[in-house]
Amino acid sequence: MHTIQTQTIELPHGIQLNCRTCGAETSPVLVFLHGFPQAAFVWDELLSHFGQRGYRCVAPNLRGYVGSSAPPEVEAYKATAICQDITALLQLLSPQAPIAALIAHDWGGAIAWNVAATAGPERLARLVAINSPHPATFLHALQTDAEQQQASSYMHFLSRNDAADLLAENDFARLWPFLRDADALDRDPAWMTPALKQAHAEAWSAGLRGPCAYYQQSPLKPPRGAGDPLMDLSLPERITHVRVPTDVIWGDGDRALRPILLDGLERHVDDLRIHHVADASHWVVHEQADIVIHHITQALQRG
Repeated sequence: MHTIQTQTIELPHGIQLNCRTCGAETSPVLVFLHGFPQAAFVWDELLSHFGQRGYRCVAPNLRGYVGSSAPPEVEAYKATAICQDITALLQLLSPQAPIAALIAHDWGGAIAWNVAATAGPERLARLVAINSPHPATFLHALQTDAEQQQASSYMHFLSRNDAADLLAENDFARLWPFLRDADALDRDPAWMTPALKQAHAEAWSAGLRGPCAYYQQSPLKPPRGAGDPLMDLSLPERITHVRVPTDVIWGDGDRALRPILLDGLERHVDDLRIHHVADASHWVVHEQADIVIHHITQALQRG
């Protein structure tokens, strides 16, 4: 029986990532990337499941999150820097062969799309993106779709210099609604157990400046008007063309990331499968863990 352990991994460029791990070190590697406003603990059920089924599972706290390096400069949270962390981690974990899969949600997925495009099948055999839009389809929707522009408007708040302080006020009163249903913002969702609630609060207590800096540094935010620089932004193919076989798992009830973000995805991914989960929101990993595990298992069996 493999149990979840914690391990700090130092990368060649000096960044340390605090990781949750499960499974034998000699097994094929699965890497799990969390999003905002969570941390590596959200993968525990999947780490235990796959760690007991012949995989070495590693879930790092991303740069700026619990126990990992948290540089004070906002510029240290550009996507290129975070991608450098994950690419280096993959190399350390499996230097002789591609990892079996990179599995990612939300901001973790934003990083994973870029890593998959730039590192390619030489470093990872498969990508599984969970409610995380490809940067090209996200950019297109932000430029053209009023509904997605409105749904993503919260990003401007998270980009404020005082966002971390505001989010921490009154026992994180502004943060809990991010995890709740649109029609029940005053109460916790059914999946929020006391243990999970405590884990979230502990992660947030470790600091929110790094997590908010991801939003400050991202150019992909809803335009503020016709002259917004976003309207002229384009992304080079080297960071959008994904040659890695890819499965996308999508909770269709996501109120922040609309299904339109899947439109045209096949133009950017050579080998793509999309799995809709009708009765799930952005937090599908918690709401429908069995379905998520099923789709990941099927993806891994395809090789």
